[in-house]
Amino acid sequence: MAASIADTFRQGTWIKLILVFAFLISSATALIPGLYCGTESCYDVLGVTRESVKSEIARAYRQLARKYHPDRFRDRFRDGDPELAGETNESAKEKFLLVATAYETLKDEETRKDYNYMLDHPEEYYSHYYAYYSRRLAPKVDVRIVILVTVVAISLFQYYSWWSSYTEAINYLATMPKYRIKATELANKQGLLNRPKEKGKNRRSKEEIREEEEEIIRDIIKNKIDIQGGYQKPNVSDILLCKLVLFPYHLCLYIKWYCSWVYRFTLRREEYGEEEKFYLIRKHMRMSQAQFDNLDDQLRETFLEKQLWVKENHEVYKVEQEEEMKVKMAQDPRWKRYRRWMKNEGPGRLTFTDD
Repeated sequence: MAASIADTFRQGTWIKLILVFAFLISSATALIPGLYCGTESCYDVLGVTRESVKSEIARAYRQLARKYHPDRFRDRFRDGDPELAGETNESAKEKFLLVATAYETLKDEETRKDYNYMLDHPEEYYSHYYAYYSRRLAPKVDVRIVILVTVVAISLFQYYSWWSSYTEAINYLATMPKYRIKATELANKQGLLNRPKEKGKNRRSKEEIREEEEEIIRDIIKNKIDIQGGYQKPNVSDILLCKLVLFPYHLCLYIKWYCSWVYRFTLRREEYGEEEKFYLIRKHMRMSQAQFDNLDDQLRETFLEKQLWVKENHEVYKVEQEEEMKVKMAQDPRWKRYRRWMKNEGPGRLTFTDD
């Protein structure tokens, strides 16, 4: 019995000793090699305390930098300065780099805060590595500036691309007889193409006259034809930068409109006007405003007659359109030939030919 008690006492003593050693080891690892000043305290390197202010840290750094700077060290060492006894060029260079590292660590409030936290919490080994390298590898440029430059670049590319598409659409329309004839008639009515011929020095060549007439026709097409969709005339308010700037304004407008809609048509049960009916129809059909505006007026009147703003009526109309499309495709000769080809000679059939 006495022996077991003695063994238990010895085990307890060993546990206490292990805990003491663990505490000492954790305290010793408060200064981690490779982080900040390594195994030396940055405060001790500069000869300051944790309570020292920025001015005291800067003063201590300047004094030590003058002492260990390679250029000054060579001059003072040549003159036999007693303070540099036992120092070499290599040791002075290492001390200068250590002093510079200590100053870089303590001059910045955030870095100094991380360093003090490492001294107070040595057990959080991996988190200190993360804090150290995340701060060192963080981009030096403000992220907001990077985002702004990126948005501006995207907006410029977007605007240039839209202008290219719009110019391409105008060039295409200028070659189509339908629009070219109409533009020529308007130009003749306005007297733009029947200008009298100049004489003398002001006389123009046939090539110059043809180029001028072509430019007049293009201008009329630009002004008279409203191109929608991906080839529409670019607008500055549609680029990404303007949309982001105006987003709070448009958000407020939407909230105001939504509250008004709920108040008028949900709470007060008002009847829909024509504009509201068209909005609901467009919403049911999942069409954009530009797509809906390009529909014929007669077709939109048909939507109103069928009361498609009511969801149930729209579902019935949708089924009717699908059935009508199936009948058209079944009666279309081209579709019949395609189905016949798929049945007899389509890609799913394998045939063998005799040699």
